[in-house]
Formats: sequence, structure tokens, C-alpha cells
Amino acid sequence: MLLEGSKLSKEDQESQLDDDFEHFQQHKGESIHDYYVRFAKLMNDMRNIKMIMSRMQLNSKFVNNMLPEGGVSEMSAIELIALRTSGLDRLGKWKDLYKLYVSSPLCGKALVLTNAVRWRKLRILIRFLFFTCIIALLLLLTFTNLPYPLPFTTTNTNCSGDSPRCTTIKQPPKPKQPTKDNLHTSDVPHHPLDPLTLNELNKVREILLSNTLLRNTDKYALHSIVLEEPDKSVMLRWKYGDELPARKASVIARVNGVTHVLCVDIGTGQVTPVDVGEKSGYPTMTIEDMTSATWAPLGNLEFNRTIMARGIDLKDLACLPISLGWFGTKEENRRLIKVQCYSMQGTVNFYMRPIEGLTVVLDMDTKEVIEINDNGKNIPIPKAAAMVRDPNSGEMRNVMYKGFTSELFVPYMDPTDAWYFKTYMDAGEYGFGLQAMPLDPLNDCPRNAYYMDGVFAAGDGIPYVRSNMVCVFESYAGDIGWRHSESPITGMEIREVRPKVTLVVRMAASVANYDYIVDWEFQTDGLIRVKVGLSGILMVKGTPYVNMNQVNEVENLHGTLLSENVIGVIHDHYITFYLDMDVDGPDNSFVKVNIKRETTTPEESPRLSYLKAVRNVAKTEKDAQVKLKLYDPSEYHMVNPSKKTRVGNPVGYKLVPGGTAASLLDHDDPPQKRGAFTNNQIWVTPYNKSEEWAGGLFTYQSQGEDTLAVWSERDRAIENKDIVMWYTLGFHHVPCQEDFPIMPTVSSSFDLKPVNFYESNPILNIPPNVEKDLPVCNAAASA
Repeated sequence: MLLEGSKLSKEDQESQLDDDFEHFQQHKGESIHDYYVRFAKLMNDMRNIKMIMSRMQLNSKFVNNMLPEGGVSEMSAIELIALRTSGLDRLGKWKDLYKLYVSSPLCGKALVLTNAVRWRKLRILIRFLFFTCIIALLLLLTFTNLPYPLPFTTTNTNCSGDSPRCTTIKQPPKPKQPTKDNLHTSDVPHHPLDPLTLNELNKVREILLSNTLLRNTDKYALHSIVLEEPDKSVMLRWKYGDELPARKASVIARVNGVTHVLCVDIGTGQVTPVDVGEKSGYPTMTIEDMTSATWAPLGNLEFNRTIMARGIDLKDLACLPISLGWFGTKEENRRLIKVQCYSMQGTVNFYMRPIEGLTVVLDMDTKEVIEINDNGKNIPIPKAAAMVRDPNSGEMRNVMYKGFTSELFVPYMDPTDAWYFKTYMDAGEYGFGLQAMPLDPLNDCPRNAYYMDGVFAAGDGIPYVRSNMVCVFESYAGDIGWRHSESPITGMEIREVRPKVTLVVRMAASVANYDYIVDWEFQTDGLIRVKVGLSGILMVKGTPYVNMNQVNEVENLHGTLLSENVIGVIHDHYITFYLDMDVDGPDNSFVKVNIKRETTTPEESPRLSYLKAVRNVAKTEKDAQVKLKLYDPSEYHMVNPSKKTRVGNPVGYKLVPGGTAASLLDHDDPPQKRGAFTNNQIWVTPYNKSEEWAGGLFTYQSQGEDTLAVWSERDRAIENKDIVMWYTLGFHHVPCQEDFPIMPTVSSSFDLKPVNFYESNPILNIPPNVEKDLPVCNAAASA
């Protein structure tokens, strides 16, 4: 045994103890008590120098080195408990000794002691849990019965005095906030135009699955389940407090390869087919369509060989579904999709690593690979319902019944085999709302934003919730709503300024590589601004070139060389908005106020020319078609001829275009036939409930026979009628190196501005900002 105070080194001590442990055994004539004590001392010495032995080693050593004639009769009850709880009785080699131990008169005594110890511990635990529950219950009763929330202290910035730093001030108690049902299981509609709730979507699915159309098949997909809006005449009569009209759902279902449009009465369970006429196209793709298409090529041996031949690991593959448009009879009678892939190796920005020239054509209904085109083997993969309150009368007045993004047309300007078909209809083919993504608090929207969730239905009809789909916030960027100062020349000291404060409603959709941020801004002067921001990541093309000096002068790259082996392809974006203007009522007229130059004679004036406003009221649809021209300027008014101001002007709102672009494609080009709604920037049509989607109801692989341009050919009457205005916001995008590898946000907008709608400027009633009403902070940066 190692004696206390030994001068041996730690290594020598370990060696000696290891030897003692190896040869440890019960001496002849040694009682089991002495044997146990000696073993315990050895264990203590080993622990002192931190020699680690497993429980199994210790148990095995103790049992195996006990003399066969050794017994347990001399052991005390405490020692028996120690042995029992050490795990010795679980060893197979202890079985014989354990039989002796069990038959010993001390065994019962040991068991009683063991059970007594356990019962005492259990009683302590029960007491602790009992008193904890009592205290928790008392606290709960106390807090829930308080007449007001407990006061709290929060850190605010208050630097208006001489203090060099912000201080902590006490806030008044906050009012109790309503609880939010994050699962939306308790949502109920309060307004006839409220979207279908989660429970209503479940009910619609239940009704459809019990209907004969879907009952006996599993080959179906529900491409769209949305509210079947009540007729506009019903809505205009409805007031808050009235009973809601019957809630119905409009469903686009594809069953056994055939498309059906259905109206489902949620209350009665009745399913009514809707005749929408002959359509050449297909419904918007479901999320399941897109997801399954990206994986389908991996089941094809030829495709996998092509990928591996490029030295790409299949696990590094990222594939995207791409709508193929329509270019003739080849695409007819089959719901097809093209898939193109990228390499994720060494990057999360896989859009910068296209596998150029490789395109897979799939049948979306069968998931069969129809065709594989591989023309890029030698191209390297690059490295890496609106109302306005009149401020004078307090009356609520209509401006617009409904406004939304109707279609997005994004044609790429590369006619080569792997790119010619990239002429996307992002709303009709992919679903603009379906691609909306949760907003990131503090980054997508400011601190004071209120968030709204979205409820969607999957392809099988099962509803699901996406949080933070829309944010609403008040914005003040330091802009001026109105100001005027008088100079000392007049002898008056006047300086009046009013801030421009805006209520913003925002959503963002991520359609593959591009992100679209759409803001509806409502300003205090009655102006409504619709702003679209484009951001995200470029869709690029692979190339063998690493420098422009390698490119022949006559060669067309169809874009810009952004980096080694990377071309950003030229493309356009056209966002068409549906604006059902109801200025002080549904019957409106479209007035083009043309700005004309008038000349004078020397006898009339020293001036040679001046400008004159000529009002032209559009009688029919073709009168209202507008191509914006810089040198033929006009204003575009939507007026109510039946209601005038006190001085006799018709009340109205005018469309004020912002920066925009026009399509330069040939009108006979198949993509432009489908996107013919971009032939004009402004259209006006009579209200028709079935005419809401500029690219047609079934856009996927459509041939352009059901678009805004086709409807307008009927040249229907629009004067003093319930009419809809359509406006297209356009962007030409010639990529530059600053767009690589991520794009800064580029924005454009248009305004709906009151024109003789108010008797005077409503901003007169807005108070100026006062120091005491605003938080004041020192400039600081986040840690």
C-alpha cells in the first residue's frame, strides 16, 4: 500500500498502485470485512493521484479475487448495502456469492435498510413537488386577478436635456395586447373579402374529396383555392354589421389530366362547375409540381452520367424548374417543364455556377424525362378596398375598389438553345403570392412594423400557414410634405413645414433568383404610391471567356462579362397592375389630358408659344390605350363625371408614371404574343369579374389568346362606366459588374394622385413635428 507522505514520483506511484491492483486478492484467513476495507484503501490511493478505473473493472476485481470459502456472515448491514448498490450483484461472476448473500439472515436487514433510504428520499421529493405546485398556483391567481398589468421599466433614449448620454425612464403601463393565434385555427371572416381561413380551406378540401369528381381517384392536384368574391354590386351595398354573404371558394383542380374550374359553397357543400371557355394553357404550377421536377432528373441514368462526366458530385447539384413558354405545336397537349442545374460545390450562391448548355425536358404529369439536351460540355463551370377620409367633412370616400399585381413578364434576350425559352410569366406560371416569403423583422421591415400571416393550400388541399407575409408600418424618412418661408423682403417672418409621413404595406416574393419587393404607400396628402424593388441574384450564363480581349468584335455575348466565365444576360421585367378605380363611386371616365403647344402672333403676345391642356374623354377601350411618349406628354385622369367640387371640377385621381420601359420585341414573337399586355403602358377596360389576370387565367404554355390585349380588341364602351385601369411598370436590365455576385435593389414606382378630389390640400390639417413628441437620441452604432 502507498503510505501518506511517500516521496515517490507520480509515475512511480501509479506503477506501484497498478501492480498492487493487478495482484490484489483475499488472504487466507482474512475476513471479508478486512478484505473490503483493504480494497477500499487501495481505491482511495488510486483516486488521490487520479487513476481512472471503470466500475466494471473494480467490481470484477473485488469479486474474482475473493477466496471461494469466503462468506458474508461477518459483514454488517451497511457493508451489504454498499455492495448491493455498487453494482456487484449485477455481475455474472457474483451469482454464487449472491445466493449466499440472499440466504443470509442479514439480507433481509439490508433490504429493509435500502428500502427505508429510498422511501425517505421519495417522501422528500413528494413534499418538494407539492409545495412548488402550491406556490405556482398562488402566483398565477395573483397575476391574473390584478386590475392592471404590473408596471415595468424599459430603456429609452431621452437626450433632449444637457445630459451627455441617454437615460433610463419609466414608462406608463402598456395596455393588454390581444393574443395571436399563430396556428390560425380560431380565425373567422369579418369582411366579405377576407381571404379563406384555415378552417374554411379544410372544409373546402373535405367537400371536394367527397365529390364524385375526386372521390374515386388519387390523380388530382388543387392548383388554386381562393375566395370566390361576391359580386361587386353586393359588395357596394354591404356595410359593417351586415350579415356576410355566402362564403364560396373558387377552385382550379386538375383531375386525371383534365383541368376543372369549380365553385364550392362552403355553407351548403354544393360544388358547381364553372365554364371558362376553351383555354390553350394550363393552371399555375403547384409547389409540388416545382419540387418534384427538380428531383426527377436524378432518376435518369443518362442525366447522372452527364453530370458525373463534368466532375460534379450529385450531392452538389441544385436544379431549378423553368417554365418553357410556347413556341409552336411541339409543346401542345402535354404539361411540360424544363429543368436546368447548377453546381453548389464551394458556394451557397449556386446561381453563379450554371451547368451551361444542359437542359432536361420533363412531363409534369408523369414525371418522365422526355428529352435531355447537352450542348455545353466544353463550357467550364464558373467559380463560384381603399378609402380616404375627407379631412374637411370626415366622410369616408371611395378611391379604388381593388388593386394588385396581375402579371410579371420577364423575357431574357438570348436566342440560343439553352436560353430562348426563358420568357417567364412569374405570376401566372409560378404564382406571385405563392412565392411570397416570410419577412425578416428589423431588416425587411422596421422596428415598429405589424406583421400579418398568410394561409395557403397545398396541392392536395391541406392548408398551411406562413408567418410574416405582409408588414405594415409608418415611415418618416425626413421628407417634406409641404413648406413655405417668407423672406425678410416682405417684412414677414414665416416658416411653415409639414413632414411627409407614409403608411407602408409591404410584401416580398422570391421567384427563383429574383426577389421582388412591392410597397403600397399611403401618404397624408392623399397620394397612393406603388413601388416595386428588384433585388436578389442574377441568372447568369457560363462562357469560356475570362476577359473581354478574347471576344471577337462581331460576336454577340447577349449580355455582359461580369467575371471569369460568367455572363449576365440582358433581360426585361414588366410588372402589370390591375387598378379597379372607383373614385367616389363605381361609374368613372378615363380622361387623357394632352399637353399641347400653342403658338401666338406678335400682335397677341411677346411670347411665341405656350402650353395648353386639352381634355379628351375616352369613349371606348381603344381610345384609352396609351404608349408613353416623352415629346407627346399627357396626364391620365380617372374622374367621376357625376360628382364635382364646389367650383365645378369633376373629382378624380390621376396616374403619374414613374421610370418605366416598353417592350421592344416583335409583336409576332411567341413570347410577346403571350405578353402582349406590355404593348401599351396603360389600358382601360370595362369591369368584368373574369378579367383580372393580364396574361390569362391559364398562363402556363398559353398561346396568347386570352390576354388583356385580346379582350381590348372588342373595343367596348368605357365612358361613365365601372372601369378598370391597367398600368405596366417596366425595366430594361443590362447587367454590370456591380450586379455581381448579388444585386443591389433597383426600384421604380407610379403614383395615384388626387386631382380635384379634395376642396383644398388635405396636408393643411397635419400638425408639424414638435421636439417633445419625438424620441431624441445621440448618434450611435450597434455593438
